[in-house]
Amino acid sequence: RLGLERADTAEEAVTVIVDLLEKYGQGGNCMESQMAFTYHNSFLIADRKEAWVLETSGKYWAAEKVEGGVRNISNQLSITTKIDREHPELKEYAKSKGWWDGEKEFDFAATYSYVNTARMTTTRGRYCEGYKLLNKHKGSITSEIMMEILRDKESGINMEGGFMTTGSMVSVLPQEPNLPCIHYFTGTPDPAR
Repeated sequence: RLGLERADTAEEAVTVIVDLLEKYGQGGNCMESQMAFTYHNSFLIADRKEAWVLETSGKYWAAEKVEGGVRNISNQLSITTKIDREHPELKEYAKSKGWWDGEKEFDFAATYSYVNTARMTTTRGRYCEGYKLLNKHKGSITSEIMMEILRDKESGINMEGGFMTTGSMVSVLPQEPNLPCIHYFTGTPDPAR
């Protein structure tokens, strides 16, 4: 929200967020229940001209400019070797921890989350299912299709149970500056409502 408030472009919002991350860090319980559960955050940030994915691990981060096609984020790191901006100590920290040898190509998701990045788009899970649904409609995605995807319970995108979806948003950002941007927000946690 502070990125939206303080920046005029998607890339400026990345800068706002990483500056806040450097100054304040991140943390806190992500559930209202008594169970302590925290995780690191990912952001999909877009304006009329460009989009960025920003993913964090503690104070460390990587950002990828989306060059085309479709892109999603969902409860795991997904930036692999295409890193357009990064924390200045990202790679050195990974080397100091023994996570990366400094020789092979640096893969943010694999290094900072121990994820087999080759399996991210093939194993069943929210990220994979979102990837499939977006690619199914690639080139013809409308706001209605996005709302349908966000309502999908079978894929786990619309979560039920112990962890629930807490809100969804669909934005239409025309490249023509004279056309208005339109934002749809859910009024309840469950986007199926």
